[in-house]
Amino acid sequence: MLLIHPPAAKTCEPPAGIARLAGTLRGHGLPCTLLDANLEGQMFLLAAPTPGTDTWSLRAGRNLNDNLAALRTPELYQNPSRYRRAVADVNRVLEQTGQRRLSLSLANYQEQGLSPLSSADLIRAAEKPEANIFFPYFAARLPGLIEKARPALIGISLNYLSQAPTSFAMIGFLKKRYPGLPVVLGGGLVTSWLRNPNFRNPFAGLIDHCLAGPGEEALVRLLSGDFSPRHQTPSYSGLPLAEYLAPGLILPYAASSGCYWNRCLFCPEKAEGNPYLPISPATVLADIARLKAATRPALLHFLDNAVSPALMQALAAEPPGLDWYGFARISPLLAEADFCRALRRSGCRMLKLGLESGDQSVLDAMNKGQDLTLIEKVLQTLAEAGIATYIYLLFGTPSESLAEARRTLDFVVRHHSAITFLNLAVFNMPIGSPEAPSVARSEFYGGDLSLYTDFAHPKGWSRKEIRRFLDQEFKRHPDIARILHRDPPIFTSNHAAFFC
Repeated sequence: MLLIHPPAAKTCEPPAGIARLAGTLRGHGLPCTLLDANLEGQMFLLAAPTPGTDTWSLRAGRNLNDNLAALRTPELYQNPSRYRRAVADVNRVLEQTGQRRLSLSLANYQEQGLSPLSSADLIRAAEKPEANIFFPYFAARLPGLIEKARPALIGISLNYLSQAPTSFAMIGFLKKRYPGLPVVLGGGLVTSWLRNPNFRNPFAGLIDHCLAGPGEEALVRLLSGDFSPRHQTPSYSGLPLAEYLAPGLILPYAASSGCYWNRCLFCPEKAEGNPYLPISPATVLADIARLKAATRPALLHFLDNAVSPALMQALAAEPPGLDWYGFARISPLLAEADFCRALRRSGCRMLKLGLESGDQSVLDAMNKGQDLTLIEKVLQTLAEAGIATYIYLLFGTPSESLAEARRTLDFVVRHHSAITFLNLAVFNMPIGSPEAPSVARSEFYGGDLSLYTDFAHPKGWSRKEIRRFLDQEFKRHPDIARILHRDPPIFTSNHAAFFC
């Protein structure tokens, strides 16, 4: 089987999805080849860029190879201003390469006149794959791989909207060149499509199989294998682990799927009905030990929606000998000073925390199961233990108005010394949320594949007003501005731990 991670997404770590699938396939004696077409495709474009004529573009072009090399060395991350310039210059070269046809960056891809939310547009991308900017890359790369590996199946892992246009262009190319070769489409975005109660598969005849959720069992059975539910360690063998844009390998690993809390209102995980499926802490530690020996990573990235308290306790008791970071749920455990110090000794550099709001009434309305007194204690305890925090805030939920948002502003200012990084987002209503019918709705993003719906805010707080508050009030407070300035551009939380 040939497993493909398509463009375009961040190129700072290898794709965990196809590595997990590879571990299962290889564990069942089924050979597979891994292709990170995202990394290879972006490097292909950068190898022969379309130069701009302005001063910035000319400088960025001259320094491209030096900046790419620097992004792979620890020294650059000791100088935040130089890091910012290197990222901006590399991104500038990529932007110039795509500017006549699309909006292209190190983290995004948006083609003019083609919406990833429209099945008709994606089918059109498949009908004319040569129109895709990555076509010269994949039209040359895929035939050689297919001739060498002779796969019985092609699997494409589609996780982000930015990957959809090129995924379908690749599918169209494959169907024209190899009409008898089945194509399987899976990944996070496909799961969201399939779990939408209004989804009616428009891709019949183009895609042979669409898979929702973990695809290991389905792929083994499609390849005529007898599936064993025994756990398999992810396999990164065959991926170019030294070529990612990071100062050493960032190893992504998922110790669970779904969310162990799974009660927050308006949460996509809840709306899609994704079950919580954890791997036992003992098995996780064994996996990490095997992967550490095989790949020699610089940093471990837990992909879980929230690293469970049981796993954190296991990591604190048996440190993996490797720095790590990931999402965690704010809990009483993280308010214990001794535990947080042990967690830091285990290698925990940074925790990403979904605070969402600094107003208790908003937290209660969202069913977060947290109170501000606990949150304040957790922030202080983590800071004292030397664990950085990447705080996620969500503005515009149905229970929030300008008054509550200003209380969030006040909360952040009061605790700014314990907050290392910030992520600000405006609320989107999941189209399949059980709570959606309780508010008036209208079309949000046009297209039959949209995952969100618009709604009439019960407190009359429009998205335009929310953005005005964020831009003109929230971000301008000097204490908050200093936090936001620390956020690594483009790579954001994926690189943040290297600055802690």
